[in-house]
Amino acid sequence: MENRMRIEFAALAENEAFARSAAAAFVACMDPTIEELTEIKTGVSEAVSNSIIHGYKENPNGTVELECQIREGGKIVIIVRDQGVGIEDVNKAREPMFTTGKTEERSGMGFTVMESFMDRLEVESRAGEGTTVTMIKQLDLSDGL
Repeated sequence: MENRMRIEFAALAENEAFARSAAAAFVACMDPTIEELTEIKTGVSEAVSNSIIHGYKENPNGTVELECQIREGGKIVIIVRDQGVGIEDVNKAREPMFTTGKTEERSGMGFTVMESFMDRLEVESRAGEGTTVTMIKQLDLSDGL
């Protein structure tokens, strides 16, 4: 079984809540635990916020794409894509505390948070072309017995 959805929305801060709600609603059919759902929502929030704040520099003319897939065995794949400024050095950007935002407003922990809540995190980016973040989460499908 594979199910998927894809949505696009304006790169506006208020759409971050929409994206996390859409992802949560989509995976709800898999009956995730509250913890799993919270982790998915947090990962989506971080990725979408990065696109809006860093990818588009808060330019509302940008578009963020959210794709979610449910794969066999309870594997959830979440892709957040933008055509923003891109990341010159992905390895550097994935270091804890690194930020291109104002340091008094940004913690530089976005990728670290995503990594801690997901089983796998992939970041593909090219300067001037945008960024694609792929997060993979394996749901525990046991019935609690």
